Formats: sequence, C-alpha cells, structure tokens
Amino acid sequence: MDVENFKRLFLPLHPKLFRIAYALVENKADAEDILQDAYYKLWSRRNELTDIQNPEAFCVTLVKNLCLDFLRSPRANRRDADVTEAVTLSTASSPDEELERQDKVQQIRHLIDRLPENQRQVLRLRGIEDCSMDEIEQITGLSAVNIRVLLSRARKIIREQLEKYYTYEYGR
Repeated sequence: MDVENFKRLFLPLHPKLFRIAYALVENKADAEDILQDAYYKLWSRRNELTDIQNPEAFCVTLVKNLCLDFLRSPRANRRDADVTEAVTLSTASSPDEELERQDKVQQIRHLIDRLPENQRQVLRLRGIEDCSMDEIEQITGLSAVNIRVLLSRARKIIREQLEKYYTYEYGR
C-alpha cells in the first residue's frame, strides 16, 4: 500500500479513533500516544492491510485493544483532568456563578469517578464524547439494551447524589 492510499483509508478515521481512545483511557495525552502507536502499527504492516474489507472496524478494534493493554499496564494510573474540556465555559458569568459552576463540575467529576467501570465508560462515550449508540456498541461489545440500562442507571445515580449533595450542602 502506498502513502496516498494509506492516507485516504486511515487518516479520515483519526477523530473517531481519538474519541474512542480518550473515552477508554480518560486522558488526552494517553489517547494521543495510543493513536500514535496505532498508526505506527498500521504503517508497519501497510502491505498486509490491502485484504482488509472494513478498515474502520479494523482500526476501532486495534485502538480498543491498545487501550485495554494500556489500562492493564502499571502506567495507567491516571486522573480525569480533561473532563472540564467537555464543559463549555461561560464568559459572561460573575465570580460567584463561576465558582459555583466549578464546584458542580468538580462534584460531577467525583461522582463519575465513583461509578462502576462499565457505567463510567458508557457515560463518557455517550455524554462527553457524543458517540452514537452504534459506536458505543462497537467499542464496548455491549448490546444497545445494555448500554441504555447502564446510561440510565449512571445518570440516575449522579442525579440522586447531586440532589443529596446540594440539599445537604446548601439546604436547597
């Protein structure tokens, strides 16, 4: 496979592959490293890739496996500092409103971190990365029904915990 065919087949998949990697490893720098590894592996075996019938599915599986390998490795001790990138900042807010918004973001981040792994992963893919149900099915291997149940439970837990926190904290 020549350079032009490689670029035509695999480079348009980059945004989707990044979203998948980021949703799984929950860290922007690690997701970029994993994508770099994926493209290196693809380029190294470019002559063997001519027989692949669905390059997108192949790449998604490759990235998913690299992410799982990364998560099993000791260097996978990471924090979710990039979740705030998914929250749009309001420039017309007062300092009090900004402080309250930051408190909410921090509390939601904490609640998401406390969710079971499968709920946390599905919630990030759907809510933060804006993946479609089909993409989430492909990434996680779960059925659409399971994904909807996990999403519903995760949202319910977060909603209940937020209500409990703000009722206790602010007497609302």
